[in-house]
Amino acid sequence: MLRRLSVENYALIEGLDMELSPNLNIITGETGAGKSILLGALGLVVGNRADTAALKDNNRNCVVEGIFEVDNYGLEPFFTQNDIDYSPETVVRRIITPSGKSRAYVNDVPVQLSVLKELGVRLIDIHSQHQTLMLGDEGFRKRVVDAVADNAGLTVAYAELYRVAKAAEEELARLRREAEEGQRDRDYIEYQYNQLAALKLHAGELQELESEQTELANVERIGEALGSSLDEFDRDEDGVLSRLKRVETAFEKLQDVYKPASEIASRVRSAAIDLRDLKSLLAEELERVEADPERLSKVVERLDAIYSLLQKHKVSTVEELLELQSGWEVRLRNITSSGEQVAAAERKLAETQEQLQAAASKLTAARRKAASFLGAKVKELLARLAMEKAHFECVVTPLGFCGPDGADAVDFMFASSDRLSPQPLEKIASGGETSRVMLCLKAVVADKTDLPTIVFDEIDTGVSG
Repeated sequence: MLRRLSVENYALIEGLDMELSPNLNIITGETGAGKSILLGALGLVVGNRADTAALKDNNRNCVVEGIFEVDNYGLEPFFTQNDIDYSPETVVRRIITPSGKSRAYVNDVPVQLSVLKELGVRLIDIHSQHQTLMLGDEGFRKRVVDAVADNAGLTVAYAELYRVAKAAEEELARLRREAEEGQRDRDYIEYQYNQLAALKLHAGELQELESEQTELANVERIGEALGSSLDEFDRDEDGVLSRLKRVETAFEKLQDVYKPASEIASRVRSAAIDLRDLKSLLAEELERVEADPERLSKVVERLDAIYSLLQKHKVSTVEELLELQSGWEVRLRNITSSGEQVAAAERKLAETQEQLQAAASKLTAARRKAASFLGAKVKELLARLAMEKAHFECVVTPLGFCGPDGADAVDFMFASSDRLSPQPLEKIASGGETSRVMLCLKAVVADKTDLPTIVFDEIDTGVSG
């Protein structure tokens, strides 16, 4: 509830500090007295936009501050969610600078304008003379009925189930689309996969084959080099190993007279051992390396197959071909399992829709109960506004499907006399009649819920005496 309003440097207002009663406050005055200006200042508190035209003195800030008692509004979660310090006495301040910048604070915590607007609708309900147009909006009519029925929990639960159901529908549509595309492309994908899988490639194979091809193509030169090298080892008195043995013996004889001789002899001995190992390796290689035209032909054939695939897929390594093969395999698996995925998505959607329908039925039942009360109460209040014979009925009609806010439509049926057949209010009611109905609706909602401060702007418009 708004308890205090302070306005500084706004339009015609130099400074204003107004305390309000917790009961009915009436502000009157002739045209031009500033009632609408005061309402505009109050609008700044609840997040309406403003510019420098709102400043009385363009050299000073415009400051509007409202102090609210919010004990019974259940706003603690909102404050926590937006990192605002909660206080039963909440101070909302709006500042407009001469440069046109706007700043908003809740309990001295800076907040975005969107947060202020969200809080504002929980603090003040402004009923203007133009609000009767909302009677033609079904969303507004549902909100009225839900407010009377205290359907906040049901509407939140329904909205979440509706969101989940729509997501499940979209997922099912995606899976069906992909399954259809997959079946259409299956032959192509299967061919690409089989062509790669048939080669049974392995990482590093290209380098191995190219190396083997080079060796097989040069086997004669390699054999000659290996043979001539072995000859150098195997000469009777002039071979490499024979010469080293003579060097080793010469230095062994000098150990008593030449200190480094022992180390030199030892190193020559180690070198001889290494060379004997090398000789064995050369002999093994000479035995292994031999002309094999058949093997060379197979290597060239496999290289040609790999080169062809590299060129086809515009890649440069076997590893990239293996990645492509893996990708085709995954796509084939997905195509094969697409039927199971679609079936699972269908089951999930069916379960969600069943839950949604159950939530919609609860919501409809609650709305129908509230609609009966609302119709009787508005009719009673219309009689107090000199419309004793008026008929008002709130009708909840099943839609046959679940929409964003339920599975029903809400209509306000009205007749100004018991001699007339009720028709949709927005189609037949005069301006005065719709004004009175709106006033009655606000009165019922205010009585049934913990509404915040309600501001009636020119509430007598259309109501007459």
